[in-house]
Amino acid sequence: MKEIVNKYSREIEETVRKIRKQLTDQNGSLGKEDEERLINDLVEDTFFKSEFAIKVDFSELQTVVEAILRRLRSKYGILAELLEDPEINEIMVNGPDSIFIERSRKLIPVDDAFTSVDELEGVIRMFASDVHREINEANPIVDARMENGYRINGVLRNVAINGPALTIRKFSECEITMSDLVRFGSLTEECSEDLCALAETGYNIFISGGTSSGKTTMLNALAACIGDEERVVVIEDSSELQVRHLKNKVHLECRSANSIGKGEVTMEMLIRTSLRMRPDRIIVGEVRGREVVDMIQAMNTGHSGSFSTGHGNSIKGMLNRLENMYLMDAQIPIRSIKNQIANAIEIFVHLRRGRNGMRQVVEVAELVGSDGEDYELNYLYQMNRMGELCRTENHLIHRENLERGGRDDRL
Repeated sequence: MKEIVNKYSREIEETVRKIRKQLTDQNGSLGKEDEERLINDLVEDTFFKSEFAIKVDFSELQTVVEAILRRLRSKYGILAELLEDPEINEIMVNGPDSIFIERSRKLIPVDDAFTSVDELEGVIRMFASDVHREINEANPIVDARMENGYRINGVLRNVAINGPALTIRKFSECEITMSDLVRFGSLTEECSEDLCALAETGYNIFISGGTSSGKTTMLNALAACIGDEERVVVIEDSSELQVRHLKNKVHLECRSANSIGKGEVTMEMLIRTSLRMRPDRIIVGEVRGREVVDMIQAMNTGHSGSFSTGHGNSIKGMLNRLENMYLMDAQIPIRSIKNQIANAIEIFVHLRRGRNGMRQVVEVAELVGSDGEDYELNYLYQMNRMGELCRTENHLIHRENLERGGRDDRL
């Protein structure tokens, strides 16, 4: 498909343009079946009676017709089938002729291509318009959540060297549980039970890892351990978490500024307002900047059992990043920052995405405290040389929550 599309890219694009014009003139309010019939008729009348059809080899004819039809059947063009496939988790477009998908934890190239940079940018603009966002040369990036929950990120050609880029992350409609993660091989049964006990009894937990390492999935699974009698405020940049079992919850989402720079709602603003909502717990989808100050303060002011995530290469690396993010907003001694972080976060869970696509927990540690110079970490689980997650000989030091919750048998 890709080779033939590249071979006839101009002709395919021109044929699609002509047929779309006729569709606009004739379509009106047709039903789906009538619209499909009209598209087939127009392709037959426009393509098969054109000089383009004459120059196409007979062996290539079916592929060319399919390429035209796929662009006409959906406003998302050649991506429509990928969007509808429930087995695809992510779609990555790196320019008009480079498309990859993630299926079954593996990255797979797609044998298809856009006819031009303009066609790809048209699709990006279509996604942006669906969420009432504006994308142009002055504002060449769109990052938003679709109504169906998909998260899209699009970048136009003026800042993307190898052509416009589009990334679409699809989220499962089913809630992921710790049992599911054990079945997937992300962690052991014992580690799963221990993390559930820590989440249930109100330890502040921070999940770290690289891009696409499974942080949000782990956060979803841990949130399922929260009792449904608790009041929870969930705060996200783009809504991804599914906490349907919680009856008393508030789900907040950030908002970008409009075309005149008004109306922005930041993570920092939402964390601050959440403190006035009488939450038992606060779940912050991901911290990236100054909002870390408010998140740390929230964890330090009686909202035990709060969760958050962040990008880091290890638990120690994540601690350094938290310090740097804290310094973006508060010019206070690093010793004080370390003490505040150590007082706020009690458990760290670090995940990694392996070369085989497997997302695994590689470290679980208790943040015992800080002397102002360094952190004291008590590693509870670590990955051994065989790549297996193993329980260490260490026991949890701060056991008060486990004891109050009747789970002192764990860790």
